[in-house]
Amino acid sequence: MAKQMKCSSVPTALKAFPLARLLITRQACSKLFIGGLSHDTNEPVLKEAFEQHGEIIEVKVIGDHRSGKSKGYGFVQFMSEKSASTALEELNGQLLDGRNIRVFYANKDG
Repeated sequence: MAKQMKCSSVPTALKAFPLARLLITRQACSKLFIGGLSHDTNEPVLKEAFEQHGEIIEVKVIGDHRSGKSKGYGFVQFMSEKSASTALEELNGQLLDGRNIRVFYANKDG
């Protein structure tokens, strides 16, 4: 399996603001990007697959506006960084709706 990216770092401009740094880091470390989803995968299916690893704040499958079917990716945000980390390790490369999914930390920095 490919080596996973670490949780995103804090932008330099925010290092002077400890509370902002804490909030941004926590959100970035608890939100996962899930790629390789089947076009039939919906939010309840994605939630069921991930909720075994911890309490979830939000599940979002990005869908096509015309067909309403999945575009093949989505996001899951956990209450804790530990839950997100465990889910990433356990579910990356696993089968979901007949497809091997890819799981990464979601961040804007890449």
